[in-house]
Amino acid sequence: MPENASDASAVEFTPVVVGGDIGAYSLARAFHEAYGIRTVVISRLAGWVVGTSSLIDNVRCEDPMDPESLAPVLQQVADAHPGRPLLLLGSADATVKPLIRIRDEIGLDPRYIAPYVDLETFAAATEKQNFTQLCQDLGVDHPGTVVVDLAEEIPADLEVPFVFPVIAKPAEVSEWKRIEFPGKNKVHTVETPADLHELLTTIRAAGYRESIIVQDRIPGDDQYMRILTVYCDADSRVRFASYGHTLLEEHAPGAIGNPAAIITGVDREMVAQAQRLCERLGWTGYANFDLKHDRRDGRTKFFELNPRLGRSNYYVTAGGHNPVTWYVDEHLRGTLPEQGPGSGIGEDGILQDQPEVLYAVVPISLIKRYTTLPEAKARLRRVLKARRVGNPCTTPEWTTPSPGAGTSWPRA
Repeated sequence: MPENASDASAVEFTPVVVGGDIGAYSLARAFHEAYGIRTVVISRLAGWVVGTSSLIDNVRCEDPMDPESLAPVLQQVADAHPGRPLLLLGSADATVKPLIRIRDEIGLDPRYIAPYVDLETFAAATEKQNFTQLCQDLGVDHPGTVVVDLAEEIPADLEVPFVFPVIAKPAEVSEWKRIEFPGKNKVHTVETPADLHELLTTIRAAGYRESIIVQDRIPGDDQYMRILTVYCDADSRVRFASYGHTLLEEHAPGAIGNPAAIITGVDREMVAQAQRLCERLGWTGYANFDLKHDRRDGRTKFFELNPRLGRSNYYVTAGGHNPVTWYVDEHLRGTLPEQGPGSGIGEDGILQDQPEVLYAVVPISLIKRYTTLPEAKARLRRVLKARRVGNPCTTPEWTTPSPGAGTSWPRA
């Protein structure tokens, strides 16, 4: 059991996760590792990682992104688990948003705890044009950005003040998931102004009427990507932070940009900037930030805020800090720790140290092949030599370190 895990005998509850990806499985595994309990996972389909797990009770929903479709399924799950609290989480932005709408507009069984902000705060943080403006207002490092509103006709003389190629991505992920067109990706790299105009025209013709974010393309491959996960209490104070240096990302069209290999660490400056963002937003619960180090000016820049534990959330668990325990401590136990892990960040910005641990969902040989930067190669050699590796899809035989003494993880 990780150092920050709580005694399971003190509270009984059922975790309910909406989403069928590896992020949903990683949450289920985290609950099992901390408390030895099973998780109900609601999904449209049961992929192998969810459908074959002994830790999961899978419940199908025709469209988990549609509140009208999801709400009755949530009630069925509640009816099947009488007399106990239900901790309700989404594994992606597109599933968190309907949970907020059901909680605030349609209504949830009162035993459900959905630990998310309101819809207005959700939009202020997650719609990428809002996030860009917030970074500008607070002096938070971020890439140069142009917002193109596809509710309007696309200007023939659209001005983009960056050197091509540039990045183009949707501001509203939930609506993006509802459209299809040939060549659709999560993020597009666009080579020329003409290509950008053609892409925007194609997207608009497919029915997407929200904004598209066009950004300066920060040079560098996957090894320049970073990840930061923070937990904020009811006063929007960061009580926990987990930073990671990405070595390799997924490259399938639907999953591009998701980390496939991360080495954990600490970056106090990035946490301080995240604290400013969360405080201004009035954020509570988890926020997951995508960042990239810009070798042109030596700054690490914020791309976006994801309103939940990320798809690669097991990197936090692998680093010795099981992330679901903060939800349980705050919402089921009614208290967050005041000392030790989870006790917060002092005025001097001191964070608890995190050991270097490799999170990996791809073969180690692949990570070695694509890790070429000298500093990254040195870190990778260190964690492999120490056998500090965590993969949510395997049964670890090694010992994963916690901030104190090493802890042997239970088998899945």
